[in-house]
Amino acid sequence: MDKGTKKNTAITKKKKIKITEPIVKQIGRIADQLGAELYIVGGYVRDSFLKRERIDFDFTVVGDSIEFAESVAKKFKSKAVIYQKFRTALVPLGEHKIEFVGTRKEEYKPNSRKPIVTEGTLDDDLRRRDFTINAMAASVNEKSYGSLIDLFNGISDLNDKILRTPLDAEITFSDDPLRMMRAARFASQLGFNIHPDTLKGISTTAERIKIISQERITDEFMKIISSDNPGTGLKILNDTGILKIIFPELHRLNGIEFIKEEDKVYGHKDVFLHSLQVLGNICEVTKNPWLRFAALTHDIAKSVTKKYIPGTGWTFHGHEELGARRMTQIFRRMKLPMEHLPYVEKLVRLHQRPMVLVDDGVTDSAVRRLAFQAGEVLEDLFVLCKADITTKNPLLSAKYLKNYVQVAKKVLDVQEKDKLREFQSPVRGEEIMVLCKLLPSPAVGFIKSAIEEAILDGLIPNEYEAAKEYFLNHKDEWLKVAEGSKSSPIKN
Repeated sequence: MDKGTKKNTAITKKKKIKITEPIVKQIGRIADQLGAELYIVGGYVRDSFLKRERIDFDFTVVGDSIEFAESVAKKFKSKAVIYQKFRTALVPLGEHKIEFVGTRKEEYKPNSRKPIVTEGTLDDDLRRRDFTINAMAASVNEKSYGSLIDLFNGISDLNDKILRTPLDAEITFSDDPLRMMRAARFASQLGFNIHPDTLKGISTTAERIKIISQERITDEFMKIISSDNPGTGLKILNDTGILKIIFPELHRLNGIEFIKEEDKVYGHKDVFLHSLQVLGNICEVTKNPWLRFAALTHDIAKSVTKKYIPGTGWTFHGHEELGARRMTQIFRRMKLPMEHLPYVEKLVRLHQRPMVLVDDGVTDSAVRRLAFQAGEVLEDLFVLCKADITTKNPLLSAKYLKNYVQVAKKVLDVQEKDKLREFQSPVRGEEIMVLCKLLPSPAVGFIKSAIEEAILDGLIPNEYEAAKEYFLNHKDEWLKVAEGSKSSPIKN
């Protein structure tokens, strides 16, 4: 330990934090009974200064953390989950997740990216943590309960709202490259700035993110999306080169400008920055991470559909359909939960439709079709459309908002009146097969679609009797189409 470190330790041991959670005091008593030196570390200490509540606690044991964790688990009639490779253990206690790690030292040989791990001291353990604000510890042993250890001036960085690594940033990020994304996440969650040296370290070490599993990357990415200010973290990822590696489709929106001639006096728009603004707008009204994800990716295909038309400006015809089709590939590569794919696909596919209704006229047929296609996401679609208004022209902004409000009211009224929220043909496929003597085939779907189209066009109401009568009147002509197919679906 150098002189500077000794000085910091001496000073901070005079400071204490207030630890009130009974579970922490109970674990401290177990440590005293076993003669173990135990500290609560990291996020708990940081959040105690930030007045943020926590239910998960991290402890550092000076000694064998796994043996101590098993003792705690036995005392509370729980079971320790052991991670032998990392020499850590997790003990679930009710709503709490308690993690234990032993003190260890990590040293890097010249030109080596892999550390040599040996037994270490508490100081060694704190040195290898991600940021100074997370490198503080407080004793939970009775004689020194709450005494604070702050070797790297974490309190000062907390006060200054600075994210800084305890060691050289490249060493810290080489230890665990996911920490680069954690820096972006903490900036989004806490409103902190990243120290220039640490930011430079992210840019220099960005390629190292490739060694991290996709699951860990995606988990951290969605935590950024779910934070109070996700645009802050996403811009950090973009500017440091991380985004180009983990989400290339989003990164390719950089530098793509779009503007309407009527709006050009208010400047150009970069599609990436526009996407962040739409995300920021929608965060003001929803915490739904998948609606936020749709807001971020609604223009994802503009990078491949851009075309400049004099007098009009940049156009991106078909970007909404192509963007929706690309969602499957994005979800699979990022290992996002596939059950949310249809929701995001539908929002991306339809995000232009309300404006088209405004431009082309709000006909009853068009209204029904939008209500039918949107189904259960209709209200969220209009939330997205309103968030997509990012023009700095106040007259245009007011005009767009007014139009959306009018269209939304009419579409929602029609959806409710015509029972279109989960709409499908009132005449089911099984009945169509029986009455037409059909086998399961595309012909059944064709007939169902024809009935649905008649309802959407207002030819018949969305009611069973009217739909069946319409079906019986037209089934012969539809069957002729089916009989003309190469593989007849008609039963013999």
